[in-house]
Formats: sequence, structure tokens, C-alpha cells
Amino acid sequence: MKSVPTFDLETQIGGCIAGVDEVGRGPLAGPVMAAAVILNPDDIPEGLNDSKQLSHKARAALAIEIEARAIFGVGSASVAEIDEINILRASHLAMCRAVASLSQRPDHVLVDGNFLPRGLNIAATPVIKGDTRSLSIAAASIVAKTRRDALMVDLAQQHPGYGWETNMGYPSKSHKAALQDLGVTPHHRRSFKPVHNILYQEK
Repeated sequence: MKSVPTFDLETQIGGCIAGVDEVGRGPLAGPVMAAAVILNPDDIPEGLNDSKQLSHKARAALAIEIEARAIFGVGSASVAEIDEINILRASHLAMCRAVASLSQRPDHVLVDGNFLPRGLNIAATPVIKGDTRSLSIAAASIVAKTRRDALMVDLAQQHPGYGWETNMGYPSKSHKAALQDLGVTPHHRRSFKPVHNILYQEK
């Protein structure tokens, strides 16, 4: 049985708590994006869960609810930043930017994963599989996923043929085949092996 996120961690810590999660570490194209969400304990949208457990329709509906009823911030790190500092550090940079963009400074941050980003400058706790344990992190995962998916759909219109509107930049079979056939775009991560290998082949 899959665990369902609760508000227990937030209640135990007390004060104003932000949940933070990122999406887009694995794709070959597009930025890595993070969201930070401060839920109102008296007005938590029903049905919050890890974004990966939700259908596209449910996720989109919940994102609207979260953005209307909670305090949220979004941050990203560009493809250039990913290639320059590596994907882990870039994802942490996106998380810091998401927290910094909140209209209210939280007392404590719950971060999905087992590492805390450098530069948060706020008390924080890493939560392994946090999107299945904390409602605040689950909400952040939903906002980050829907925002990044929307961006990739837009980029797919500018660069047709790679299937970004469905694979969201992840290394699907058709995406890798398109890389071979169509070449590398400015939105591809050159530090990622499948992209690097194609650039190397061309030389």
C-alpha cells in the first residue's frame, strides 16, 4: 500500500512551513524547475498526493487549487546552468530560487530528498520520499510538475519533432531517435551523455 502524505511533519515542527520539491533532473532537454508551497492548515486542497501518482487532469486541477489557496513560489535553473554546475547543484539552485520568491518568509523548509541546498539561509529538514510524506512537499511537486510540463509543451511548438509535448524532454526512445535525426537544440543539456555523444559524433 502506497503511503499518503499528511500534515504531521508540519504540525510537529510548528510555525510557517514551506514544502519544496523539484522536477526535471532526468530530462535531456529543458530547465530543472522547483516550487515552494506554504499551505494554510485550515484550507488544504483535498486529494493532494505525490505528483507522480496523479493523472494529468487531477494534477492540473490541483495545481490551480494550490496556486489559488496557498502561498507559492517557483524557481528554475537553465540548461546553461545545468551544464555549468551539474544537475544536482542546479536543482538545489532552483529550490533556493523558489523559496526566495515566496511572498512570505517561512520559519522552516521541508525539502524533498536527502540533501539540503546550500544557500537556503532558513532552518530546513531533508525528507526522503517527501512527496509521499508531507502535504506541503506534495503540493510543491504538483506545482513544479505542471509549470515545467507547460513550458515543455511551449518549447515543443518551437522545436517540433522531439516529442517534448508528451515526453517533457525525458530520454524516450523517440526523443533519442529525433536527436540523431534532427540534431541538438539550444534547449538540450550538453553535459548529458546522449546529447554529448551526438555532438561528439558530429565532430
